[in-house]
Amino acid sequence: MTGPAAELALLDATAQAELVRRGEVTADELVGAAIERAERLNPALNAIVTPMFDRAAAHAATVRAAGPFPGVPMVLKDLVAEVEGVRFTEGSRFLAGNVSTFTSEIVHRFERAGLVVIGKSATPEFGMSPSCEGALFGPTRNPWDLDRSTSGSSGGSAAAVAAGIVPIGHANDLGGSIRYPASNCGLFGLKPTRARNPLGPEYGDAVSGWAVEHALTRSVRDSATLLDAISGPTPGDPYQVRAPDRPFAAAIGAAPGRLRAAYTGTIADGSPGHPDCIAGLHATVALLDELGHEVAECPLPALTAEDGAAIGTVFNATTAWVIDYWVRRMGREPAADELEPLTRAYWELGKRVSAAAYLRSIEVLQRYARRVAAFLTGYDVVLTPTVSAPPLPLGQMVSTEDEPLRALEVGGRTVAYSGVIANITGNPAMSVPLHWNGDGLPIGMHFLGRFGDEATLLRLAAQLEQARPWSSRRPPTFASREPVAR
Repeated sequence: MTGPAAELALLDATAQAELVRRGEVTADELVGAAIERAERLNPALNAIVTPMFDRAAAHAATVRAAGPFPGVPMVLKDLVAEVEGVRFTEGSRFLAGNVSTFTSEIVHRFERAGLVVIGKSATPEFGMSPSCEGALFGPTRNPWDLDRSTSGSSGGSAAAVAAGIVPIGHANDLGGSIRYPASNCGLFGLKPTRARNPLGPEYGDAVSGWAVEHALTRSVRDSATLLDAISGPTPGDPYQVRAPDRPFAAAIGAAPGRLRAAYTGTIADGSPGHPDCIAGLHATVALLDELGHEVAECPLPALTAEDGAAIGTVFNATTAWVIDYWVRRMGREPAADELEPLTRAYWELGKRVSAAAYLRSIEVLQRYARRVAAFLTGYDVVLTPTVSAPPLPLGQMVSTEDEPLRALEVGGRTVAYSGVIANITGNPAMSVPLHWNGDGLPIGMHFLGRFGDEATLLRLAAQLEQARPWSSRRPPTFASREPVAR
């Protein structure tokens, strides 16, 4: 592909918005170019499952050069965030014909920032699998290798952004679902602090605050600017996080100072991650040292067997809550063929969890969060690889009737650095695209920060982006290239 659509794909959201403000392109042209890219690339990727092209074109015609991203196209993950009058499936056959009757607050905030949603992006069923290979829409393919997983659950957004269809993809994260796809697709993925971005009007503190909303981007500045635009409480939110002293975007280009960074390559069972992940970790440690930061090998407090059991209880109970929520909203229970084996297995386990057991598990994990908070009085950030294995071939993390927990068991081995710790504690965390292995597959580096301190993470990320730029790295399936044949 050549011409304006391909040229615009090379720009991040900030640069695209600046073109609109200068009058060099219109919002209609930005959105039209994104739709052109989507129509060309999505058949290979299966990233967008519900096109919203007509709505996007109509919206673009009303956009004025206000807000940080006037006319910039984006995709909206088909999970949690709803748009009135648009199909909303959460990746499940149970909801295949469901249409939203309201628009979520975060969508209103995206649109007030000037962003234009061109479509809904793929997610595994109810976001509960670490790979985006649902039965309703089929597998989403990684632009770096179309036979590989994007990871989950924000895999559709990750594929759309990595391939250059859009510069911003909405994502959410209950156990790593922003950061894992960021790693697999070579993107920047920031998980904000608990309660930083709204979940309303439908949800207050989903899963005791573990779930958060934000986005996947190619540049750090896009993520920071977006966070400024969409963060902040809404009336009636169950709790709030302290607002930053300065805009998050002010962190871009600001010196982070000499940070104290702990790091480890050891996963929860005491073994190292994949050699490719460890190579990326060592290169990142060397880079931090080169940039003048204080780096020490020191792992986070270990998750005990009790902590691990509590995490399992929470995820089982979460699935039971999700299904119960949709049973009430749909007015019926799912038919036998409307839930995938993994979801049904989680649901059966979750129905056995008592209210007391759930609350006990939350209390156990809150005690663990205090241990992490105490640890972080001695360090500014904690570094690990984001994933414990490079992107797996498609099909390996798909559950079957005979092996209903296969996706969990296989997928769990790829995310064994316990990104869920950031959800348990509520702390901000990020995956930064700093390493590619010998097969050309991206492997992100994960940084856990202190509660409420996205600014330090963003300053560090911007410094790393300047020191080891990744914007020129583009996958084989990208908007300016012919799609790779499978």
